[in-house]
Amino acid sequence: MVKLAQAFKYSFLIAAFLIAVFPFYWMIISATNTIPDILRGSLLPGLNMIQNWVNLLKLSPLRMAFTNSVIYSLSVTFVSLLICSLAGYGFEVYHSKAKDRFMSFLLVSVMVPFAAVMIPLVQLVSGLGLRNTTLGFMLPMLSSAFLIMLFRQSSRAFPIEMIEAARVDGLSEVSIFFTMYVPTMKATFAAGIVIQFLSSWNAFLWPRLIMTPGGGSITMPMLLINLQEGHITDQGALMLAALISSVPTMVVFFMLQRYFAQGLTGTIK
Repeated sequence: MVKLAQAFKYSFLIAAFLIAVFPFYWMIISATNTIPDILRGSLLPGLNMIQNWVNLLKLSPLRMAFTNSVIYSLSVTFVSLLICSLAGYGFEVYHSKAKDRFMSFLLVSVMVPFAAVMIPLVQLVSGLGLRNTTLGFMLPMLSSAFLIMLFRQSSRAFPIEMIEAARVDGLSEVSIFFTMYVPTMKATFAAGIVIQFLSSWNAFLWPRLIMTPGGGSITMPMLLINLQEGHITDQGALMLAALISSVPTMVVFFMLQRYFAQGLTGTIK
């Protein structure tokens, strides 16, 4: 009976693994095949990747889109982590009932769908003259209620005695944050990097609304949509572009996966 249960468990896990991995496998295989092979559903690798690469460069500004996505994602991630970590640190270290009420308000904002605030945001950014600008793209993503909550929860495990001892030794609050808090909370920062980088890299609706008129601001998600909007879609070039777009997010995740789960649970070692 035990062996039967184990066999069922492993069969289920193998099936779940194959279902999860198959779309990625299909994307890689399709990036090497011709359009007829892709439409026919071929599951074997082909020899057409170089031609798909040539077609992709002809059909789209790949280098520009990839460079823009890297710059925007890294900039948003860095600034957002700085703002959210400072906010989470302040909410917990300088604790008060008023801050608790304000934090509750921030958490409620997480439940509001983006579609509900999209039009006011567009009007606000347009009124500030930030349409088609990098700042207009970045501004709404520079603060995240979820990340603030994540850093606040993790800060509860940060020993307050260390802060008090550092204050006695004459360290400023800024020095305490950067020399003591940041190194200690590296797991939380790693989790924040993964979450925010993936979010900013895959952002589509907001940059599409704000940056569409400016062709020089195209990002990888916008490029993928543009490749599908023609009368004839080059499936091979599209799959190759999707594969290229997936690489940075996978690299970031696999580099930081060691700390990801630890950071989400707020564990400090």
